[in-house]
Amino acid sequence: MSKSLETLNGIVQLDHGSGGRATQELVQKFFFQLLDNEYLLQRNDSALLPWAGGSMAMTTDSYVVDPIIFPGGDIGSLAVHGTVNDLAMQGARPLYLTAGFILEEGLSLEVLGHVVRSMAGAAREAQVMIVAGDTKVVPRGKADRLFINTAGVGVVPPGIQVGGQYARPGDSVLINGTIGDHGMAVLCKREGLAFDREILSDSAPLNDLVMRILDGCPRVRVLRDPTRGGVATALNEIARQSGVDIVVLEESLPIEADVAGACEVLGLDPLYVANEGKVLVFVPPEDEELVLNLMRNHPRARKGVKIGEVTQEGAGRVTLKTGIGGHRVIQMLHGEQLPRIC
Repeated sequence: MSKSLETLNGIVQLDHGSGGRATQELVQKFFFQLLDNEYLLQRNDSALLPWAGGSMAMTTDSYVVDPIIFPGGDIGSLAVHGTVNDLAMQGARPLYLTAGFILEEGLSLEVLGHVVRSMAGAAREAQVMIVAGDTKVVPRGKADRLFINTAGVGVVPPGIQVGGQYARPGDSVLINGTIGDHGMAVLCKREGLAFDREILSDSAPLNDLVMRILDGCPRVRVLRDPTRGGVATALNEIARQSGVDIVVLEESLPIEADVAGACEVLGLDPLYVANEGKVLVFVPPEDEELVLNLMRNHPRARKGVKIGEVTQEGAGRVTLKTGIGGHRVIQMLHGEQLPRIC
């Protein structure tokens, strides 16, 4: 179980980077309180800002993944995908990105070239431009080869209003595909674990999928990409923001057999494993089939499925309905399950 800030002897621990409860406590005490303003306190993946003609979204993120090249992607494509997706979760059309590089002395120039070419390809696919950047080099042992920081801006079309605070009782909770792929791909590569089939990261840009969903159903209430802390933590965040209870249907959770097997061997719960190409979509129940059809007609969402529903206004509790009809509470992530995953 994660410890409170008051019991940590005044130091940052890995748990604070998990995306779970310890991260929430750290952010609340040192960032929300000390940097208090109306845009920061929206507490979504991007901040909605006033802009001539409507709203713009702005986000920033940092990437410290280990290893920096993994099955299905690398730190460069991941940085673009993650930034684009954070903008898309606010209903924004991503336009421009920046990239800052922290390079450790001794980094292979071949590896650096691979990463930057991968970023360029990811940006072209997502139809965004990387328009500014910065490079710093630190001595050996002062970093771990390569870290990347990004920022991104995009424009929110008129009439779109989505956010973690808008979930309502009766809403259907949908996801565009299988969960846990990214976290397990990175972990298996890092630890040299081999299974029958190589597990690939799901890292991908979601802006085109999201725009297709919003164009077809502007009544979507919530969009959230379940990255650090996985689906369980993302649902807890939304439940608390909206003041509702959510039930997840265990039998409906889409998990690849190899991912499920790897999680079982390692003692991990797929619900808490990171994703980098998945989006949770909350829609009124009457729009469920419409949005599922929009998803399944897109290459990023062929396996789109309903995984739960909002049951009532409440204290922000998330529960799992098991295959035998029982219920168990799904808590926000405690502890650092998979460090250096994004």
